[in-house]
Amino acid sequence: MTVLSGSAAPITPVTPAGLAHIVLTVAERPEAWLSLVRYHSDRRWYQRLALAEEHEIWLLSWLPGQHTGFHDHGRSAGAFAVARGTLVERAAPGGRAAASGRVLCTGAVRAFGAGYVHDVRNGSALPAISIHAYSPPLVTMRRYEVASGGVLRAAGEDRQW
Repeated sequence: MTVLSGSAAPITPVTPAGLAHIVLTVAERPEAWLSLVRYHSDRRWYQRLALAEEHEIWLLSWLPGQHTGFHDHGRSAGAFAVARGTLVERAAPGGRAAASGRVLCTGAVRAFGAGYVHDVRNGSALPAISIHAYSPPLVTMRRYEVASGGVLRAAGEDRQW
């Protein structure tokens, strides 16, 4: 990338490992975010905690059964930490939904690069809380439907921010 005289330096995205460190650090400080948490029975609740040029941090709550559906994060890398409770992540390697998911308990961290497709769900009987970070900050998310044989097909874009 060429930088013109007088313009700002290019932004260096945070790596997935760097994002994992960020979400774990935030998750370990509940006094900074616990009072913000809300739960909604009809939809997942989320709130942005921080926005910088190179990354952003989100706080999410999950009631039993709530899930994201399969989605990606556009050109952003990401990471999330389970701050309270248990979540299940199902990935979609090669565009095919995994048959089962990875159970993530309090303290677990997942990090991924751009284009990673997954579904995150609260499969437990208790509420859960997670901290997410993306770099660069999210612009778009693409949603996917599971077709026959577990193959994913794009279902549209979702712009929430």
